[in-house]
Amino acid sequence: MKVLVATEKPFAAVAVDGIRRVIEEAGYELDLLEKYTDRADLLAAVANADGLIIRSDKVDAEVLDAAKNLKIVVRAGAGYDNVDLAAATAHNVVVENTPGQNSNAVAELVFGMAVMAARNYYNGTSGTELKGKRLGIQAYGQVGRNVARVAKGFGMEVSAFDPYCPDGAMEAEGVTPLHDTDTLYSGNEVVSIHIPATPETKGSIGYDLITKMPKGGILINTARKEVIDEAGLEKALEARTDIKYMADIKPDNADVLKEKFGDRVFFTPKKMGAQTAEANINAGIAAANQTVAYLRDGINRFQVNK
Repeated sequence: MKVLVATEKPFAAVAVDGIRRVIEEAGYELDLLEKYTDRADLLAAVANADGLIIRSDKVDAEVLDAAKNLKIVVRAGAGYDNVDLAAATAHNVVVENTPGQNSNAVAELVFGMAVMAARNYYNGTSGTELKGKRLGIQAYGQVGRNVARVAKGFGMEVSAFDPYCPDGAMEAEGVTPLHDTDTLYSGNEVVSIHIPATPETKGSIGYDLITKMPKGGILINTARKEVIDEAGLEKALEARTDIKYMADIKPDNADVLKEKFGDRVFFTPKKMGAQTAEANINAGIAAANQTVAYLRDGINRFQVNK
């Protein structure tokens, strides 16, 4: 069997070495397609692959049509909105993610942004401290839990809203469970967003929620840009000149926001949450192990298109 690693943004060399070791020790062949710029190259490479490992690469019906032998796609990372799940299911292809492998990297970035915003981007003016401030976490999965862990080290009061997480699980970790987004936004000086982009969540965070934040609020998005109502964000920043917005996903209206609001908004040049050597290695090797586990033993613990 053949496993293809197709990455426009390649894994680190040490991660590729680890992936190769896992795949070849299982008796499978590894194919690499790195830094490709022509979609035709992906369509050709996937034609005889049994397994496919990707990062942010798009896998849609066209790719699946070309992949006649494909049995599994593993997205090295937590998010999987770059994979057409319905099309994969229609092609009898299992789709998995690698939850938790990038979570510490994302959590550390959240606090890099939080400190930078609280200290006015280190511009020489007096800022504020995070100790004693209230942090609200929107979605209490692997990343949310790591954000809560780091927040406690800063001495913050931590709460979270996640309708899929039992209250007891949060309380056991010293986190106050909340039961609606209005309370999350109105009750916390810092809100950290970790929801996936789904039909229900896309555009769900806009003017009404953002303007509920307390004075001096800091909104941090290391999830997906699609969950933000960008027109609503712009309107909220106009109405509330004390609020700051930080993201590792550059919005479509980034230039307008930057021109209007200056240092009150900050965006990394590309998705940065998982951009550490450790996360890169962890996610890549986890993806390789999961691919082998499915191809060899039919194990689909992390399947997301059931």
